[in-house]
Amino acid sequence: MLIRPDRRWKPNGRPGYAGLLTFAGLPYSEDPVDLEGVDVAIVGAPMDELVSERPGTRFAPRAIRAAGSPHGPSVDAARIDGLSELVVVDFGDAPCVPAAPQQSHAAIRTLVQLVCSRGVVPIVIGGDHSIAEPSVSGCAEIHGPLGLVQLDAHTDTADDVFGVRLSHGTGMRRLVERGVVEGANYIQVGLRGYWPGPAEFQWQRGHGITSIDMECLRARGCASVIDEISKMLGDAPTYLSVDMDVVDPAFAPGVGDPQPGGMTSTELLYACRAFGEGLNLVGADVVEAIPSGIGQADATAVLAERAIREVINGIALRRRNGTEAS
Repeated sequence: MLIRPDRRWKPNGRPGYAGLLTFAGLPYSEDPVDLEGVDVAIVGAPMDELVSERPGTRFAPRAIRAAGSPHGPSVDAARIDGLSELVVVDFGDAPCVPAAPQQSHAAIRTLVQLVCSRGVVPIVIGGDHSIAEPSVSGCAEIHGPLGLVQLDAHTDTADDVFGVRLSHGTGMRRLVERGVVEGANYIQVGLRGYWPGPAEFQWQRGHGITSIDMECLRARGCASVIDEISKMLGDAPTYLSVDMDVVDPAFAPGVGDPQPGGMTSTELLYACRAFGEGLNLVGADVVEAIPSGIGQADATAVLAERAIREVINGIALRRRNGTEAS
């Protein structure tokens, strides 16, 4: 059971490396009863069996928790501390099983569905990007077909990767094929590099998917693009999926398939907060971080942790303005 009567996070007076390892020092529970009155739940999805390049993202939930942010509000124009304004808990990890990706996916979907069924927004820490398929599906079980905003260097809409249909590069296609995500409400941001190819983009055009590559994002400006996407999706229940390789490897080197020319860390943090505020988020994930250090020494884990914090800040700003997720 959660131990704080007011259910809200408070600074515990300890340094980040001391005490129980939870996200940002949040109260911890795995009891569904403790989701009553909660706004956001952090959920780990430690699996990486379906990568096509470097493994290691199974260790990211623990590393991102260890890279906890300093206490207090953000020191920028937003000046908000979402952890104090919302009720947020660390709801532990889905019981993923090594070398059993289908079983792990089922566990992730079940846990996310449970969180959503209590009216709570799950923020899932991956894991490889295949975890988005069960996570989005779990949200859709409660909220119906979803809009999807994907920050990523790659589309992840291949029919197969090296002949395998269950992969971190195919999950988004499966979601559209099953009607979990509506193509007209699916927007990809930050694409670059040399994969996928013409066949995948032709398939996307046939389903009305919007793709915004890095050149377009830089030319139009991050704020302008986010504002346009928010207006496009309106109040539709939406899921935000953040693949850390959307960021330039100069800022996030610990990813499985780094691509030069990506977002800066500043752009990512702004985007996470702005989408949290501008979209009717019913779920989110941050995936594909490969730990390379411990706590604050791991630049990619630190940035991933801050990205989650900014999503929470954005949700708090939206609710402060009186617009609730439904």
